[in-house]
Amino acid sequence: MTNDELIVKRLENLERQVAPLAAFAQAAGELREEIAPRINEAVQALIVELADIESDFQIEDLLYLLKKLMRNIGTLNYVLDQTQNLVDFAQTAEPLLKNSVPQVIAFLDGLEQGGVFRLLSIATEVLRKIGSTVSPEDMHQIGDGIVRLVGVLKRLTAPAAIDLLERAADVPARVDLSSARPVGLWGMVGAMGDPDVQKGLGVLMEFTKGLGALKA
Repeated sequence: MTNDELIVKRLENLERQVAPLAAFAQAAGELREEIAPRINEAVQALIVELADIESDFQIEDLLYLLKKLMRNIGTLNYVLDQTQNLVDFAQTAEPLLKNSVPQVIAFLDGLEQGGVFRLLSIATEVLRKIGSTVSPEDMHQIGDGIVRLVGVLKRLTAPAAIDLLERAADVPARVDLSSARPVGLWGMVGAMGDPDVQKGLGVLMEFTKGLGALKA
């Protein structure tokens, strides 16, 4: 191989090596030509936006903010740690919420189907009407009265009182008012021989004794 052929071969090798670089340079130039107008537009828009805050922005404020951040690095770290803890908690609670939310919805739907919310709405409306017609002083008085009534109901629910009320509730069913006739003095004397009348008078006497305590 002659020197001329060797030189030509080397030039061909160099041309093959330089060709990719030339292609890259050409592509970069084309890219620069394409994005240069966009960059100029972005810069112009940024200048316009910054002009709006130029009167409100002071370099001293930025320096003060940087100093404050540097002085409170520990606080910022604490806030970041707590934020991470909150994120961890949310990630842990997410499966539980996914399981519990449908149950809560089903429970609330059951209350709705059972008319509970409607009753609450009616009760709220009743309370609103009471509040518009009754003064706070009257409400306090009513509350005190309810407390006393609860005490009375407690005594009425004693076993002896319940037994007496049950027996008294059976009396109207055993009374035949259609057979009632006017009774005079002698009729009352004659009725005294009836055992049931005697028992009734005995019960009446016991009630009379109890009624005497009402005067105390």
